[in-house]
Order: sequence, then structure tokens, then C-alpha cells
Amino acid sequence: MLPLFGVALGIWLNPLDPLWTRSTFPWAWFAPIILALRYGPFPGLAAAGVLLLAWIAFSVSGWIPGEFPKINFLGGLIFVMLCGEFSSLWVARTRRAEGMQLYLDQRLEYLTHQYYLLRLSQDRLEQDLFGRPMAMRDALATLQDMIKESLDAPSATTLKLPGADGLLRLFAQYCQLEAAVLHGISAGVVDTHPVASLGMPADAAPFTADDPLIRRALETGHLSHVAHTLASGENPSRYIIAAPLITFDGEQLGVLAVERVPFFALHEEMLQTLNLLLGYYTDGLVTQQMAAPIQETFPGCPADFAAELQRLWRVRQQSDVQSVIVALEFQSRAYFDDMVLQIRLQRRSLDVNWLIDVPGHQVLVTLMPLAGMAAAQGYIARIENWVHLQDNQTLPEVGIFPHVLHVDEQQPLALLDHLFNVSNVPADTRTLRTDA
Repeated sequence: MLPLFGVALGIWLNPLDPLWTRSTFPWAWFAPIILALRYGPFPGLAAAGVLLLAWIAFSVSGWIPGEFPKINFLGGLIFVMLCGEFSSLWVARTRRAEGMQLYLDQRLEYLTHQYYLLRLSQDRLEQDLFGRPMAMRDALATLQDMIKESLDAPSATTLKLPGADGLLRLFAQYCQLEAAVLHGISAGVVDTHPVASLGMPADAAPFTADDPLIRRALETGHLSHVAHTLASGENPSRYIIAAPLITFDGEQLGVLAVERVPFFALHEEMLQTLNLLLGYYTDGLVTQQMAAPIQETFPGCPADFAAELQRLWRVRQQSDVQSVIVALEFQSRAYFDDMVLQIRLQRRSLDVNWLIDVPGHQVLVTLMPLAGMAAAQGYIARIENWVHLQDNQTLPEVGIFPHVLHVDEQQPLALLDHLFNVSNVPADTRTLRTDA
């Protein structure tokens, strides 16, 4: 339509030469050039073809006499093709830029969505951090101090579960329990009167040992939660979680019943943590009994080391949380007594040491609760850095050889026996130093 409009405009403005072939400037070629610039070379050539047909029509009718204007049409075609080529080039660049812009818009939308999810996750983590401001190691350290204070209290001998109130407060702080009750067990019978309670209203329904969740926990001897009763098709329970307090030798001391807990706090990690803290608390009440089997076989083993090893073995079996033992074998050196003392001061808050004095060398055994190989290697690296700062030597150069064992597959007695073998401790010299 555009070249036809140009021809019509030429007939109106210059009827003697509508195609401007004999003028100083070929105005009729504006139509093909505009089409070539806008749509590419082929629409421009088609418009040039319209001008050619118009000239043929004018020539046949006698409107424009004379020969065909070859130079005029050749220059016009060349100009149209050049404009079409530049148009194609810039159209390709524009499409590529639009495609890149579309990709960037999609990426921006995706990153905005991911950022929004990250913000929600961060807000959730902050809420969890406010609800659980302690790490597991801090929780166990707090629980350990609480057990010690409770057992040292004058009324500890008359209490069924010493420190029960503090235990529930620790659960509320670390596991986000809102309403829970702790009952003691005497001669296999659950006491109806609670030892301690948390967040329970005054008009709460009385405790019943026939509750399906309580009965399941006591029968299996393991922590149970509401999903277990729903899966087994039993009657609904008023409690969310029920966990027995069982010592290492199978004696039931009590049962924890949780009635209310935030929905987002009820997950596998929280249940594992709750089970770990319960077992740690229960074992802390019978420390001497736990240490007895190891001390009978290895009289030189300190009671706290033996009891902690038994605890961590039980934690590994119940909660699948790993711990390690690092044994530093010291060859005979004149300054080792001071070095051993300095290294013992580098232990963490929950670590337990056992210094074995063997003729010709010494072995410092460090039990690291809730630690893996990375923590053990970090502990050894700190000692090596300290030794390097003191003597500018490595551990083997000063005669210190580390050994790492996992509290994993072997039972405590077999594990200690393996430790003594790799540390070159003779069977007749496995005794405790007087200052250890």
C-alpha cells in the first residue's frame, strides 16, 4: 500500500513524471526505503517491484515515453538492499537484546522469589534462635551442673527425681515445650502426683497411666509421639509426646508427658534432642552405678570418665549422636609434666580427661562428648599449634603421638581395651595418677 500511495502522490504532484525518474532526486524511492528500514530487505524489494510495475503500466499506456531508467532503478535497488541489510542486522540485535532482557527478568523474578523464601527461612531461624538460644553442648553443660547441684542438695535423698523442675525449664528453653508433666515410677507403678509440671493449668485433667501414648512409651521403653498412636490405630491421646526415664540397667524412674508443643517445633531433631537430654539426666542420677562396671575391669579409671563413657555409649545407641576419644601418647621428656598440664587446660567444658602414668611415657585420654572426627582433628590441631609456638616443632618431633577412637561400634570395655593397645599401655600399669 505504501508504494502505491507514493505513486498516487507522484501523479498528483508531478503528473508528467509520477516516478520522478527525470528529476534531480527520485522521491518515489522513499516508499521502498522506508519499508526496507522497517521490515527488512524483502519487503523493500517487493515495494521496488511495485514501482517497476507502475513504470511498465505508465510506459505501455504512453504516459511516460522514453527508455527504461536503468540507472535510476539500479541505484534505488542498491539503496533499498543496503537499508534492508542494516535493518536485518539491527532487528537481530534487538531480538537478542530482548531475549537477554527476558532471561534477566526471569532470573530476577526467580532470585526475588528465592530471596523471599530466604527471608522467611531467616525469620524462622531467628524465631527458633530466640526459643533455643543454646547449643546442644551448652544444654548438656547446664544439665550437668543442674544434676550436680540437685544431688548435692540436702533434700536430694528424699526426692524421687532431683532437679525435675529445672529439667522441665531446660526442656521449655531448648525444646520449646509449653505444657508438660513429669511423674515418678515406684515399683513399676506410675505415681499419680506429678514430681514437676510446666505450663499445666490448675483445672487440667488428672494424669492417667492408661493413656495410649503413656502405655506405649512404658511398654516399649522408648520415646513415643502422637504419630505412633495414629499409625497403630489406637485411641487418640491427650498427650503429644511421652518418654520414659530409664537408667542404663533398665530401671524406670519416671515418665515425661508433653501435652502442648508448638507445631513447627515438633520435628525429628527436637525429639532426638529431648530423648538425648532425658537419657543424660537419667544417667546422671546413677553415676556411681554406671561407672562401676568399667572401674571393676580398669580400677585406675576415674569415676567421672567411666560414667561419661557409659553415658555417651548409651547416647550413641539411642540417639545416634557420635562422640570421640583422643589419646595423646607422650614419650619420655623432662618437661612433659608441665606440657601435659597445659594441654589439659585446653579441653572444652564437657570434655573429661584421664591421665595414665606408664613407665617410660604418659597417655592423656580426652573424652569429647557429641564430637566427630572434625572436632578431634581441630583439638589436635590446636595442640600442635600451641606446641609449635612453644618449641617451634611438630607433635612427632617433641614425642607426642595422637590416637583417635570413635564411641561407635565397640562397647566401653572393648573400646578402652583397644585404646590401651594402640597407646602401648601395659595391662599391669593401667592406673590413675594421684594428681589426675
